[in-house]
Amino acid sequence: MIFYILLLVIVGGFAWIRLAPSDAGAWHVDPQVSADQDLANGVRRRIPGGEGTYLALNQIILQSPRTELLAGGPDDERATFITRSKWMGFPDYTTIQMGEDHVELYARSRFGRSDMDVNRKRVQGWLDQLSEPAEQG
Repeated sequence: MIFYILLLVIVGGFAWIRLAPSDAGAWHVDPQVSADQDLANGVRRRIPGGEGTYLALNQIILQSPRTELLAGGPDDERATFITRSKWMGFPDYTTIQMGEDHVELYARSRFGRSDMDVNRKRVQGWLDQLSEPAEQG
């Protein structure tokens, strides 16, 4: 009997992680990036560029697997995206915001104290894609 209760708790926990609603009011916030930071459960980046950089980054992020727009978008100065892990569906939130001469990114995990460097790697991949056209042109 204890085994089945434990199994139910585990399955229920995984279901909650995958199906928990995402409150845009809680996640669609000002990134407040003054300098690049690597955090235990995410990263903050500030990159040079204006509207063109912001729009290109929007497109790159939306083309990422298991990623969808939560709030804002290309027509706004801020956009927040949810990217879910492949197997367990853990949600990570990334907010990008356009400044006058820069774009701010804030990527963080929702659950746990550490994201095992997943957000840093994802953001670096996006930034690498962003710089590719500039290097080719």
